[in-house]
Order: sequence, then structure tokens, then C-alpha cells
Amino acid sequence: MINIPFLPERSCKPRTTGITMMMDKGLSLKETENFISSSSEYTDFVKFGFGTALITKNLEEKIKLYKEANIKPYLGGTLFEIFIIRGLFDEYRSLIDKLKLEVAEVSDGAITMNHDDKCKYIDVLSKQVTVLSEVGSKDAGVTIPPEEWNSMMKTELSAGAWKVIAEARESGNLGIYNSDGKANKSLIDNILCDIAPEKVLWEAPQKAQQVWFIKLLGSNVNLGNISNQEVISLETLRLGLRGDTLMDFLPNNSYINENY
Repeated sequence: MINIPFLPERSCKPRTTGITMMMDKGLSLKETENFISSSSEYTDFVKFGFGTALITKNLEEKIKLYKEANIKPYLGGTLFEIFIIRGLFDEYRSLIDKLKLEVAEVSDGAITMNHDDKCKYIDVLSKQVTVLSEVGSKDAGVTIPPEEWNSMMKTELSAGAWKVIAEARESGNLGIYNSDGKANKSLIDNILCDIAPEKVLWEAPQKAQQVWFIKLLGSNVNLGNISNQEVISLETLRLGLRGDTLMDFLPNNSYINENY
């Protein structure tokens, strides 16, 4: 690769910052192989979206492919909720072991759950696997006050979550975003007052949302719910190799020409 000056320094795998989480909504084995061939270097986690893992063909083979590519797959938080609402927590833990997964997501975006109970699930699972806990509701009618977002994030990190996920859904128009997909700036600013940015994985399925977070927090911001077709495009945004962020990493944000 040509050595181009003034490109931001990207963290290397295994990353603790600059994480990219791709959402797999049911890729075939061949599609998984193709994705890994092109994008494994830029992908840290793969989430089997919502409950797709239960009906995805060749799931165990896919998990093996991802793990061999140094990508950590895990089950979507909605599937966790599907088990919990039926009183099947032990069965969920057994499924994680059966699939030889190293990561689990704990969420309560679609069901009503006592927060103390959620933290107990995090605590138990954190002794088994790395836990990502998601904060925010999938119901557009539910409004969570900013101070409650902060309180839940801090408590869930203390309970054993490695990182907290800021909810946006795969559509990117709920949680930390307004209904038009634009960032809820006051909420995000409030979160960043209390929570270290490297501890948050921000769901950002839309390009404009990815650009907004890169401009706010830099190339090594943690971003999730990325389409399998958009991982490389996101990496170009992180590196200033796309028009939306091309000027952001130059000294003084200025045009440089030393050849003429």
C-alpha cells in the first residue's frame, strides 16, 4: 500500500477501540466466505441479528469460519430476550456453550425487565463469556431520560459488561437517534459526560451516522450494526479515504501541495 501522509492511525486487531461490529442477517456460507475474504481485517464482531440464529442454515459452520478469521460472532440481543421471557436463561447459557461462542449480548429493548435482574444476568454471563450489554428501547413510544441512560450504562459496566451498546435498531431511527435518523446530540453529549467513549459501542447503521461519530470521536470510535456490504466503506470513512471525512485528518484541515 502507498504510504500516504496524514492518515489517522487505526487500532489493530484484537481491538479494544475502533471496533466495527457487522450485523449478519442470514448470510449464506458462500456469502460469509466472501465477506471474510474482503472484510475480515476490518471486522471485530459479527452479531447474528435478532433471532436469525435459530433459523440460519449451517450456523455452526458459519461460526467456525468467523472465528478462524479472528472475528468474534455472537447471538443478537433479541434472541436473549426471547429466551428470558420464557424463563430459559439456563438453556440460553447452554446454547452459548454448544455453539462455542465467546461473546454474549444482554438487552431488554423489546421486553420489560427489572434492571437489577438485567444486571444479574450480566454478572452471571460475564463469568462465562465477554458481555456486551445494550441500553435503550426498541419501542418508539418509550422515552428514557438522559440521566437514566447514564445510570444504566454505569451500572451495567459495573455488573461485568465489557462494553455497553447504545441502541439504535438496524433502522437507525430510535434510541440515540431521532426519528429522522439524525443524532440526538443532547443525549449523546450527556452520555459522554459520564461514560468513557471507548466503553460505548454506538449503533450506526446509516452512513451519515457513521460520519457524525467519526467527526465527533475520531477514527477509532466503536461502531455497530454495520451492513456486511458497508464494512469497507466504513473503514474508508475512518481513514479519511472518502469525501465525507477527507479533510478531517489533515493538519489545520487545510489543502497541502508541496509539488508545485
